[in-house]
Order: sequence, then structure tokens, then C-alpha cells
Amino acid sequence: MTHLISADELAHEIEDVVVLDVRWALTTANTPAGRADYDAGHVPGAFFVDLDAELAAPPGEGGRHPLPDPTVVQALLRRAGITEHTRVVVYDGKESYAAARAWWVLRWVGVPDVRVLDGGYAAWLAAGLPVSTDEPADRHGDVVVRPGALPTLDADGAAALARDGLLLDARAPERYAGETEPIDPVAGHVPGAVNSPTTAWVTDDGTFRRDLAEHWAAVTEGVDLGDGRVGVYCGSGVTAAHEMLALAELGIDTVLYPGSWSEWIRDPARPIALGHQPG
Repeated sequence: MTHLISADELAHEIEDVVVLDVRWALTTANTPAGRADYDAGHVPGAFFVDLDAELAAPPGEGGRHPLPDPTVVQALLRRAGITEHTRVVVYDGKESYAAARAWWVLRWVGVPDVRVLDGGYAAWLAAGLPVSTDEPADRHGDVVVRPGALPTLDADGAAALARDGLLLDARAPERYAGETEPIDPVAGHVPGAVNSPTTAWVTDDGTFRRDLAEHWAAVTEGVDLGDGRVGVYCGSGVTAAHEMLALAELGIDTVLYPGSWSEWIRDPARPIALGHQPG
């Protein structure tokens, strides 16, 4: 089973699916720019999703992007006309980092059939497919969300998995090593976590690399996989979902630490490792 869909495949199926546009970026004024991108043009019939407001709760004790309020997600899904049996396709601008967060959140609340447009809106444009500036009307779906359909890790669980299984850190190597930290107030990584930058799982055109199995073998070469369980975290639980999507394509089950590094460092008693080794 693949969790991805190509632009041509989506064009063929577009009348039979609900499409969600999850383009997400920050302007220099630190305000979401995804809506402006959507208004300028999107996949016909796509509904805009605000990642910060609809796929995450406000920043706080749970980190920069805590799990969203299920009632907020339900309102989003109903606005898009989603029912118990709806097939959903999500996309973002290119690399699918934000789209993967939507893919994970929707499955977490019990929506079973969610796919990601590989290469995002850039792939749709590259295929020469039509775009729209019209926003679809509210479709009044009746889906009932059931949060908890996917497992998650808390900080203690992440620490245990780093010790007994495999905990992946999806951030850039320099952030993992603690050499720089442009976003969070403390640098470093969870002791025992293995660095696997999510940017390494995609190609220059934003699509997932075709040699996923070979890349996974390189990531885990010489690594003690412990009991075989795999968890993933990043800075705030967004790009970690992208790595989970890549591993899902390989049939590898993973579990997300939603709070990620931005939650881990809120407790000064939690240990911090530095350098390019798990520690």
C-alpha cells in the first residue's frame, strides 16, 4: 500500500476524493503565508487548511505544535465534506512536510484513507494541470473523529525508546549536534536518539526519493535497533511526520513524539546530549 499519489493520478481521481491544501510558511512578519498562496491558485476544489490553527493546538507545555483539539479537526473535516468513507488527498507547496503532518493528524483522529500528493503543488503545476482561485463552499460532512487511532510518545516514552528501541531525530545535523539552534531556546538532542534529517528523504523536485530502502539501510547501518520499535521526533512534531510517511512507504510502523524537542527542553531536569553521536 502506498500513502502517496502522483499529480496525474490525482487529476484522474479528483472527482472521487476530497483535496486539502496545507501549504504552510512564515512571512518575514512571522504570519502564515499559506493562505495567500492558496488564494493565488490551488488544485481545483481544494479546501485550505491552516496548520497552526487546525492541525495543532496553541504553543505551550506541549511544545510549539501540540496535538490539536479534536473538535477543531472535526470542524475542519466536516467543512470539507468528509464522511466516514471519504478518500482524502493532502498537499503542500513541494516537499510534503506540512502535508505529512496533515496525513498523520487525520489518521490519528480515525480517517483511514489519506494520501499525500508527492511533490506537492509544484508537481501539480509541473504536470500542466489546471488551477483554480475559487474557494469551495462548506460541504457539511458528518465525520465523527476518534482521536488516538495512532499511538504517540510522551517525553518518558521517547527516552525509553531511545534506550530500548530506535528514536530518530528528523532535524538538521547541526541542530541535532547542538552546534546551532535557530528556533528553540536550548540546543542538542534526546540522549540515545539517532539523527536522520527528513530533508534527506526527498529529491530536489520535492518528491520522495525512489531508493527509500537503500537510504533506510544507510541510516541504520551500525545502529543497535534494540527491540525493533521506531519512534520519530523533530523540533515540534511537524517534519517528523514526513519521515514517518517515508518509512510507512517501506512498511515500517513508527510512533510520533508530538511534543518533540520543543517540549523536551521545557523541563530542565531532562538530559541533553550534544555532538553528532547519539550520546
